Amino acid sequence: MVLCGANSYTQKFYLGEQFDMLPERVKEELKIMCVIYVEDVGGILTLEYDDEGNLDFRVEADEGDYLFDEIGSVLKIKQLRNEKQELLEALELFYRTFFLGEDGEKSGEEEK
Repeated sequence: MVLCGANSYTQKFYLGEQFDMLPERVKEELKIMCVIYVEDVGGILTLEYDDEGNLDFRVEADEGDYLFDEIGSVLKIKQLRNEKQELLEALELFYRTFFLGEDGEKSGEEEK
């Protein structure tokens, strides 16, 4: 399930309709994060949830896009995961709770 994404080719940001209930501050932070990524690196970035509710960064680039920075992409994602760790963890918890129906206490017990 796609949370959001940005596309350097069309210069557009996308937020999945099912996530419209997120607070405006969170939606704005996601938009800034995604748009800065594609401005710096190029290509298309999407943040997608896997079956367990983990948030994955998916990157695509047109085959003929010689300006896409593959190494910069890896470094930028690592930087974003580090700087936005709290936000990303909260979004994973949100997804697991509201979309997968998991109990927050249950997740805590599994970590022990």
